[in-house]
Amino acid sequence: MRGARRDSVAFTVVVTVLVALGALLMLAILALSGAPGTLLLATVLAAVPVGPLVGCYLWLDRYEPEPRSLLAAGLLWGCFVATGFALLVQGVGGFVLTFTDRQSLELVAPITEEASKGLFLFLLLWWRRGELDGVLDGIVYAGMVGIGFAFTENILYLAAAYNGTDGAGPGGTEALTATFVVRCLISPFAHPLFTTFTGIGVGLAVNARSGAARFLWPVLGYGCAVAAHATWNTSTVYGFDNFALLYVVLMAPAFFAVLGLAIWSRRSERRMLAAALADAAQRGLIPATDIGWVVDLRARRAARAYARRSGGRPAERAMREYQQAAIELGFLHYRLLRGTPPPDYAARGQQFLQRIDRLRPTIAFPGQVVPTR
Repeated sequence: MRGARRDSVAFTVVVTVLVALGALLMLAILALSGAPGTLLLATVLAAVPVGPLVGCYLWLDRYEPEPRSLLAAGLLWGCFVATGFALLVQGVGGFVLTFTDRQSLELVAPITEEASKGLFLFLLLWWRRGELDGVLDGIVYAGMVGIGFAFTENILYLAAAYNGTDGAGPGGTEALTATFVVRCLISPFAHPLFTTFTGIGVGLAVNARSGAARFLWPVLGYGCAVAAHATWNTSTVYGFDNFALLYVVLMAPAFFAVLGLAIWSRRSERRMLAAALADAAQRGLIPATDIGWVVDLRARRAARAYARRSGGRPAERAMREYQQAAIELGFLHYRLLRGTPPPDYAARGQQFLQRIDRLRPTIAFPGQVVPTR
């Protein structure tokens, strides 16, 4: 556990320092990108898709909700670190190696941007592997990073469109509106989708049995992210008709395919949790009668509502904490059964069991007698 705490501190320090440095860099870049009024308008418009996109990922992340602090860290990483690093590398590379605009768009941008976004996922895999339980977690964290990246990038694009510095025309309201429609309404999922491939690779690596697979899955995921990003960028070079064709034929189906994978993964988590907790119940770690109230989302909500009616907010918090501890135990026990337990399996499992043993006498599920407090 000391090693896990040390890794957690290292992750927190590194991410915090890089986010702070990235924020300073991006704020300086934004300050040079237009008048304050233009930047304010661009920021408001860029924020339009953020709420719905974050809500979609939180909806997916309901079985074993990830720590809100880590999700926020992913969002901030995308906003500041990923964008700042990508712009810095592209700027230095363009100055030293003299890339053409087309080379930068089709090759340099996909490689650097997916690397800068994916680095957050690699840091999670390296230092906070215990927070990753599979593909769905990788998708959720990748989505948060992609949303943050797109938000900041959209501010720059919207401001440039309005100022007429994007090379596409004289600027003004018409150019701003066109950019807003394309980037914020038609394709707000683009960056989250690209980075999702890296997230899938990281999620597969968590439960991989061999060392080679744990290395290759993230690399393959990153390669797919770069390929998808490069394909998307290349389509813009050949005019709107080709862009629209790629959007309809490839990118939209890819988005719905990834969404289907995420929903399938969530349903698979229910079956996996039920099987893992059933085995844990046979070992006497958790009452078998509680499993349905933990793995079924509707039953979980009903149990929390029953606890709130019976004992108020404190009872609801106790029920929520108990369910969360049981879910965490289920995921951890699944990794044991699969043969890929984390190094701190025993210590983490003991923590979850202690929480379960402490909370279980204080809660009651619908149809059970409410404990007297």
